[in-house]
Amino acid sequence: MSIEKFQSIESPAVPLPIENVDTDQIIPARFLKATTREGFGENLFRDWRYDKKGLPIEDFVLNNSSYSGCILVAGKNFGSGSSREHAAWAIHDYGFKVVVSSFFADIFKNNALNNGLLPVQISDSFLASILEAIAGDAGTVLKVDLEEQTITLKATGQSESFDINPYKKECLLKGYDDIDYLLSIKEKIEKFEKSRS
Repeated sequence: MSIEKFQSIESPAVPLPIENVDTDQIIPARFLKATTREGFGENLFRDWRYDKKGLPIEDFVLNNSSYSGCILVAGKNFGSGSSREHAAWAIHDYGFKVVVSSFFADIFKNNALNNGLLPVQISDSFLASILEAIAGDAGTVLKVDLEEQTITLKATGQSESFDINPYKKECLLKGYDDIDYLLSIKEKIEKFEKSRS
């Protein structure tokens, strides 16, 4: 599965200032029957978005038309719990390209990167500044620059750098999954194999 190329995004952000969001809250286990990546977005945060009758819960952020954009700004320790890859599928399928937090569970972080979803880990203080800015203005725009590895609060110019595995960065920039990457260096692999025979 090739992924969409990612260089830089400027977008309003959707705030989810809740800590310790686990993968069962992101996509409940009862929706894990499908084996393809499509269709999971409609059940993203299902038990927070809808009541037991299937009606939207008005005060949940994804049901608030004031917020839009392809960047999700979450509280600390996002993606903990089980290792289900479906959590990254659901977030990406909903339309988010970036998740911002001050800490991610390692397995979620890797699943996100493998599925074209960029996890941007920042300091607690910068996360607080971003959430405060969004609370004051729902249209607050963030810029995420993968090449420069920076995230910027456009209104103030406040910026912070973030880390990313260099291999995963290259894959996102070029729109490669692991197989695409191997195909891109096929000649080098063949040359190495010949040199070993």
